[in-house]
Amino acid sequence: MAGKSSSAEKRHRQSEERRLRNKAVKSSVRTSAKKFVLLTRKKEIGEAEAALKDMIKKIDTAARKGIIKKNTAARKKSRMQRLYNSLKEAQ
Repeated sequence: MAGKSSSAEKRHRQSEERRLRNKAVKSSVRTSAKKFVLLTRKKEIGEAEAALKDMIKKIDTAARKGIIKKNTAARKKSRMQRLYNSLKEAQ
């Protein structure tokens, strides 16, 4: 049985590193989105605004790196901004 070539092994290592890095970024985006939604449900406007800014920054970074698609990032930001605006109008 033939062994793997060294270039194939290197490519596998690189793809594994990228997969883990991308997974961490996606996880942080989801975590910040959940944090923002919880704050809006608690009707804490000040903290929700800070969480929204943090979430938008993480989404933009992920989109710029190609971890999530540009339109997906725009959709997520739009939905969260609408949620924030409805919270502000209710006050």
